[in-house]
Amino acid sequence: MKVCIAEKPSVAKDIAEILGAKQRHDGYFEGNGYQVTWTFGHLCTLKEPHDYNENWKYWKLEDLPIVPPNFGIKLIDNQGVEKQFNTIARLVQNCDEVINCGDAGQEGELIQRWVLLKAKCKAPIKRLWISSLTEEAIKEGFQKLQPAENYDNLYQAGSARAIGDWMLGINGTRLFTKKFGKGKSTLSIGRVQTPTLAMIVERQKEIDAFTVAEYWELKTKYKEQEFACQIPRLKSEEKAKQGLEYLKGKEFEITSFEQKEGKEGNPRLYDLTSLQVDANKKFGFSADETLKLIQGLYEKKLTTYPRVDTTYLTNDLHPKIPNILKGMQHYSRFTEVLLKAPIPKTKTVFDDKKVTDHHAIIPTGVMLSGVSPSEQRIYDLIAKRFIAVFYPPCIVSNTTVLGKVEKLEFKATGKQILKLGWREIYVSADSNSQEAKAKDEEHIMPHFDEGEKGPHEPVIHKGKTSPPKYYTEATLLRGMESAGKHVEDEEMRELMKDNGIGRPSTRANIIETLFRRKYIEKKRKNIIATPTGMALINTIQNELLKSPGLTGDWERKIRLIEKGEYQLEVFKQELYKMVRTLTDEVIFNTPSSVQFFQEAPEETSEEKPKKKREKKVVSFEETDCPKCKSSKLMKGKTAVGCANFKVCGFKVPFELMGKKLTDAQLNDLITKGKTKVIKGLSTGNGEKTQGKFSMDADFNVGFNEG
Repeated sequence: MKVCIAEKPSVAKDIAEILGAKQRHDGYFEGNGYQVTWTFGHLCTLKEPHDYNENWKYWKLEDLPIVPPNFGIKLIDNQGVEKQFNTIARLVQNCDEVINCGDAGQEGELIQRWVLLKAKCKAPIKRLWISSLTEEAIKEGFQKLQPAENYDNLYQAGSARAIGDWMLGINGTRLFTKKFGKGKSTLSIGRVQTPTLAMIVERQKEIDAFTVAEYWELKTKYKEQEFACQIPRLKSEEKAKQGLEYLKGKEFEITSFEQKEGKEGNPRLYDLTSLQVDANKKFGFSADETLKLIQGLYEKKLTTYPRVDTTYLTNDLHPKIPNILKGMQHYSRFTEVLLKAPIPKTKTVFDDKKVTDHHAIIPTGVMLSGVSPSEQRIYDLIAKRFIAVFYPPCIVSNTTVLGKVEKLEFKATGKQILKLGWREIYVSADSNSQEAKAKDEEHIMPHFDEGEKGPHEPVIHKGKTSPPKYYTEATLLRGMESAGKHVEDEEMRELMKDNGIGRPSTRANIIETLFRRKYIEKKRKNIIATPTGMALINTIQNELLKSPGLTGDWERKIRLIEKGEYQLEVFKQELYKMVRTLTDEVIFNTPSSVQFFQEAPEETSEEKPKKKREKKVVSFEETDCPKCKSSKLMKGKTAVGCANFKVCGFKVPFELMGKKLTDAQLNDLITKGKTKVIKGLSTGNGEKTQGKFSMDADFNVGFNEG
């Protein structure tokens, strides 16, 4: 018997139908050699502090930082969860094979692995990995089942994220609440939540501190075209009037007229963040609303997997594009145009290197039906974007005209759309391409000849400087994606995604959490920091907790773990060091000079010469005891040991098997759990050997020859 575990009951029902498991039982389907069951979100969670130590139930500064010896998981305290878990556990204990049909992403992998771990599953496990829930996709996925081991790095990355959030959330929240909460309120600290709030507060401070300043500009009208004088804004009206007097009575001369035909590149396909941004701009939907709507469309088999951070498709999808377009009958007036010729295969759409787990969000080609008005709006965004990427480019004419009045130079620019191309798809339903062209032509710049002169109408334009704009959900999502940096260029945004705050699937929840905790509020579309939110960020002096850049670096390392290019254990050691230093800094007011995160390995290429590493100086006094985690190490006469040795008992002798270990070798053994190969070791009978020393779970030193 094969047991399939889906992410939710509705998906399990679809899979069971396709597999022929049509007999319904309490908590699963059965038939044709399959049993199909399900989770419904997280059934398991990381243990709470008091699960490790009863004393940790109480919030005390002297107990911080809380660092469990080994992280464990437990069932969520809920009767429904317990009942469904028991069903899963019983099925996996009596099967020949388990097929993980969970949500095909980092969080989905973590949910399923925790359940299987808690259920003590011994059966071999396969992985179903699909990007849509159509019958075709599910059947194809079952024909290409992968060994579960292929996704171990994904699970490790999910574990790193969960442990990191636990470590900072538990310790940071207790630390700041007990130190600064004055016994009245909980000061919630989070790895993604806090730097996001800091971005909003920083913008709020810029707006509050902004002083409006008046300015004056010189402009003139020549042949009904307005030109702007190319001098800095004037800070006094008197100077502006002097400039106006200078211009009066003199002729305006055209010094340059240049028209260039160019292309407006097609928009990119949607990832989750860009979809949330557009839905907020056009419909006022919150990030959370958009996520729920696109999740609904995915479960109705109308669109592909939504929790993605790429705007590209894989090359193997290119042959499937015509069939998807044929299925989009609501958009036949556009798709029929495309289907008359081969679908272009451009690098801005198809690029295997830019796709990791899943490709961009696109329609599946399933007939649109049974959707709410809000779902229809989201589907319309996705469908039009999908069609637009394959349409011809928009052809424009860019015009730049330069002129002068004696020594003062002027400039005017204009743009005319010559061929709508992909923009035709976005023409409103009550107009056609010709009307759109005509509307654009109302603003066409007249033709000018270089050297022509004539009278003009100079004027003074008075303006006021504007403060920075409040964040909206759209701009906040973009800020989180680019770690606080304002980035308009789509290619640059793609490059910066690895350093963003949070993941596309979690950003909406973070924003909702800030609203729920009343750290922020919304006025129309603007996001405003509340006095509570301002006070929290002002209380936090540690830049690690507030900096989008450092949090983005953390996110990058989790992605490297996912790629197998960084180790979970190294990441955890960095976490332990971070919370230890943070605790000392807050409690004892000792500003930290510790570099919390060492530089993660960069992707290298044959063209890049390898940098020579600087020799590392080991200082055991700055290293936490790996056993108790609550005291520092110290160097004695014969060993390195815990400063609280009488209670903890941890130590490592300087000399092992007749060889005195170097500080670097001792450091490897203590922090990494093993040394590199050491030569010249004595076996005790006069012979020499080589091998590695390692430390087991009880912190005893062992030896592996070879």
